[in-house]
Amino acid sequence: MRQLYPWYRRGVANANDQVSAESPKRPSARERLLDLAEAAVLQKGFAATSIEELIAGVGITKSGFFYHFKDKGDLAVALMQRYVERDEQILDELFRRGDELNEDPLHGFLVGLKLFADLMANLPEAHPGCLAASFCYQSQLINREVRALNAEGVLAWRNRFRERLEKISERYPPRTPVDIEALADMAATLVEGGIILTKILDERRILPQQVLLYRDFVRLLFAN
Repeated sequence: MRQLYPWYRRGVANANDQVSAESPKRPSARERLLDLAEAAVLQKGFAATSIEELIAGVGITKSGFFYHFKDKGDLAVALMQRYVERDEQILDELFRRGDELNEDPLHGFLVGLKLFADLMANLPEAHPGCLAASFCYQSQLINREVRALNAEGVLAWRNRFRERLEKISERYPPRTPVDIEALADMAATLVEGGIILTKILDERRILPQQVLLYRDFVRLLFAN
């Protein structure tokens, strides 16, 4: 994986991102703008995030901002693209590791979910929120491209989990009839709900607990 979300870069290691102590690599101005903008959007929303505060926070001129992004809408597109790509990278890595640890489709999936729950439990700070949800709630303020990218990210979750659950059901017929696509959507639903409850109640344990409950449900559903 490349750089992950700023708030849990320490949660997953990637050899390709390791920089020696002798030659620390400073993020580019563009990456610093994206990091600061993402944090601001998650904290107070897209409408309340201004270009002026971003350039002040990064320490560049307004012309420096417009060198990287033609306007605030272009910034939103870049934020969403990066968010979707990183989401896919994180899940690819976690479930790849799960498959390596157990080749059985059910147990490999369960291992991947456990790794995901552990990652959420070991974040250096509380989960700040979901960029996809932030843009969804302010859909009237963002352009069509951002909305399309948001939908693309949600469908990527659905397709990823549906594909795995279909393979599991071929080997382990469910103990009760189940809509596989709805079961796939349940993963995203629980994660989004867990993020919201974590923010409202300020309880970091909620999100990993929800992932583990989903894991338990899947195991019971397909257990012989």
